[in-house]
Amino acid sequence: MSTIPEVMTALQLVGNGGPEMLVLRHDVPVPVPADDEVLVRVRACAMNNTDVNTRVGWYSKAVTGATATEGFTAADSVGEVADDAAWGGSGLAFPRIQGADPCGEVVAVGATVDADLIGRRVLADGWIRDADDPSDRSKAGYLGSERDGGYAQYCVIPVRNVYPIDPADGPPLDLTDAELASFPCSWATAEHMLTRPAVGLSDTVVVTGASGGVGSALVQLASLRGARVVAVTSAAKFAAVYAMGADACVDRATDDLAAAVVEAAASLADKGSDGGSALASGRVDVLADVVGGPDFAPLLEVVRRGGRYTTAGAIAGPIVDLDLRTLYLNDLELFGCTVYEPPVFEALVAYIQRGEVYPVVAATWPLADFHAAQEAFTAKSHVGAMVVEIP
Repeated sequence: MSTIPEVMTALQLVGNGGPEMLVLRHDVPVPVPADDEVLVRVRACAMNNTDVNTRVGWYSKAVTGATATEGFTAADSVGEVADDAAWGGSGLAFPRIQGADPCGEVVAVGATVDADLIGRRVLADGWIRDADDPSDRSKAGYLGSERDGGYAQYCVIPVRNVYPIDPADGPPLDLTDAELASFPCSWATAEHMLTRPAVGLSDTVVVTGASGGVGSALVQLASLRGARVVAVTSAAKFAAVYAMGADACVDRATDDLAAAVVEAAASLADKGSDGGSALASGRVDVLADVVGGPDFAPLLEVVRRGGRYTTAGAIAGPIVDLDLRTLYLNDLELFGCTVYEPPVFEALVAYIQRGEVYPVVAATWPLADFHAAQEAFTAKSHVGAMVVEIP
C-alpha cells in the first residue's frame, strides 16, 4: 500500500461569492482520522446543486431568487447573506472543501475502527449525524458543508457513514468510481423524497426537473416502485428521460403546464399489480418537485384530494404562491426532505448492489478544470450527473 503523504491537492472554497472563491491548492494538509473515522483516498466526487447554493449563499433567507452561479449582491437579496448562508441557517467556516459524493478506497482507519476496511471501495452517506443522538435532525451536519468533503485527494469520514460497495469475497461491481460517485447525494435525496410520502405502485408521480441529478434519480426510483411517472423536462431531453423509465414526458416550456401534466397522466395505463389497463384519468397522486418557482401553484392545484407534495429543492425560486385553501380543502400532505434516516441510504446501496438502478453520468472532469465543470453543470444542458475525477 502506498505511503500517505503529508499534503494533498484540494479545491478550497474561501468565501461566499462567485466561482473565483474556489481555489485549487496543492499544499493542503492530509486530514488524520479520529478514533471513529476512516481516511478515504478519493477517486471521484459528483457535483450537486448544494455546492453552488452553498458557495453563493443561496440558502440565506435574505435571498429570494432562483439558484445562480454568481454571488448574491444587495440588489439580489433583502439583507446580508453571510450569517445564514449554509443549509442549516448558520454561516460557513472557511476555507471549506466541498463535495458530498466521494467515492474511493479506505487507506487508514482510526483506533476503534476495524482495519479490515482498509483497501475497500466505499461510498459515503453525506449526513453526519450526532453519534449519541442520531435521530435529532438539528444536530446533523453535511459532508462538504459543516465538514470537509470530497473535492480533494483525501477525506475523513465517520466509519458509521461509509458503506463498502463491492463484495468482500468476490469481483467488484462493474461500475467505475465516477459512476458510483453519481449516486449518494442526488439519489439518496430522491429516495428520501419518495420514502416520506410512501410512493407505491398505485401512484401517479409527477417529477419536475426530471433531467437533473435528483430528477433523473426520481424517475428511476419511482419507476422501480411501480409508480406511473410523468416527467417534466425540456423537449430536447425526452428520449433520455424516457430511457430512464418515464411513462410520459411533458415539455416544461408548455404554455399551460398544469393542463399538459393532467393530459399526460390521463394517457397512462394502470401499472398496478392487477395488470389492468384502466386509465389514470388525469389523477396526480404525488408531485415530486425540485424546481419550485412560478409553476409551483398551478401544479399543486392538479394534485388529487388526499395527494402528496414532496420537495428537496427550488432551482427556479424558493418564494412561491400557496393558496392555503388548496392545501386544507384538498387534504394535501406536504413533505420537505433534507436530513433522511440511515435506512434511506442503506436502501440505495442495496439497489446499486443488486443492479436495480443504473448511473447516468453526462460528463467527467478533472479536478483541475473544476471552474469549467461547474459552469457546464449550472448551464443545465446535460442529463443526469456530472462527476469530478480526483488524480
